[in-house]
Order: sequence, then C-alpha cells, then structure tokens
Amino acid sequence: MILDDIVAKKKEQIKIQKKLKPISELIYTFKNESRDFPAAINKDEISIIAEIKKASPSKGIIAADFNHKKIAESYEKIGIDAVSVLTERYFFQGENEYIDDVKNITTKPILRKDFIIDEYQIFESKALKADAVLFIVAILGNKIKKFYDLAKSLELYCIVEVHNETELNIALEADCAIIGINNRDLNNFNVDIKTTEKLISKINGNRLVVSESGIKTPEDIKYLRSLGVNAVLIGETFMRIIDDYNKLNDFIIKSKGEY
Repeated sequence: MILDDIVAKKKEQIKIQKKLKPISELIYTFKNESRDFPAAINKDEISIIAEIKKASPSKGIIAADFNHKKIAESYEKIGIDAVSVLTERYFFQGENEYIDDVKNITTKPILRKDFIIDEYQIFESKALKADAVLFIVAILGNKIKKFYDLAKSLELYCIVEVHNETELNIALEADCAIIGINNRDLNNFNVDIKTTEKLISKINGNRLVVSESGIKTPEDIKYLRSLGVNAVLIGETFMRIIDDYNKLNDFIIKSKGEY
C-alpha cells in the first residue's frame, strides 16, 4: 500500500534530519506566534483551505508549471481562509522551505500537510513556522493523544484526519478539536464525498469538521455545507486551474453562494 511506502521513506528521512538538526536546535529557532487556524475555519459560511501541491502518488504531476509563491499570491488575492502546504518531498514533490515562503506572502494560517510519524516532526513544524499540523489516525493510531498534546504545548493547532468510524472513535477519545474527514479510501484510493456524510453524524461535542479529497465543484461544497461541515480542503481541483485567475475566483464566489 502506498501509505506504507510513504511511512518507510519518511522514517529514513527523519533519521537524517535528526542528525542534521536535533530537537535542541529546532527549539532555539522558535520565534513565531501561531496564526489562529480554528478561527479561520469557524465562520458563518463554509471556509476554504486551499492547498499548494505539485504532485501526488495517484495522479503524478498535477501542476507542471509549479511556482509555490505565485500560487500563494493567487490564494491571497481571491481571499481563501487558510493555506495547506505539502512538504512531503518524495511522493508529493514538496519542500519544507515552502512554508516560510508562503507565510511571507499570505496573511492566512498555514497548515503543514505531511505524514507525521515521529514527535521530532512536531518540533520541526513549529521551527518551520507552520500554524497547524496534520495527524493521520491511520498512521498514528492510539499515539494520537500523545502527539496532539505535544502539538498543543507548542501552540500548534491540529487537524486529526480519519477515514472511517474506527479511526473517528480514536480521534474523539483523544478529544481532538478539529476532525478532518478524508473521503479517500486508503486501500484502493477511490474517493467518495459521501464518506463525510456517513461520519459527520457521529461527531459529538463542539468540534470543527473539515472535509478532504474529492471536492471538485461549488456544488460539492454546498452539499458539504448542508451537512454542517465547517471547512473544505481543496488541492488538485485548484491546482488544475491555478493559472486561470478568473476560473479560480469564480469557483470561490459560486462556492460561497455569492452570485
């Protein structure tokens, strides 16, 4: 399974990173206060987290003429609510350095989108100036609570990603405030946004819900808003039209019902 390959490669990478820059050095670089990610996605209308992503394992190169700075400028101009930055290098062709570049361009909170498997990466995310991180229950399992508490202690916000009810129960037991429902089946990579409908009814308490993957049209967003979703995370759909500002802006306007 591709997730196993990603995790295996990430383990190799982290061993190298720990030697190059141990946690003690990362802590020394902590300077920034986190931008308020929950406030950005907790509004009367549905919020949009726009992703900066060059490639994916399932689709290959998505944005051939990729320029993360120009993409950030476009997102800032159309007024999205938060930015997700892919930093995974080998399968998504991201770079850690993108976060600082993007943060200098946009006023919005930055989510570091990566595959976090080690506490080291949480310290690293803070040093990289991310405002929020993604934790995937399918990877971390019952370690979610420990990782979540560490991130909070570093003033990092967290999206805890689930794919099914078993994973959702783990996230709820860890008292995670922001639940990301990924509509992609990790076993076959099929996508069905009905996954959000199935799981959102089982989310109790005052939590924020983000729907991820397979969101292709303004109608999809309106459907998710009708379910009570607080925000959507959109990557590939935006990357396909990123060079056409009018299409991008029109998508945002229609998604929020502003005709």
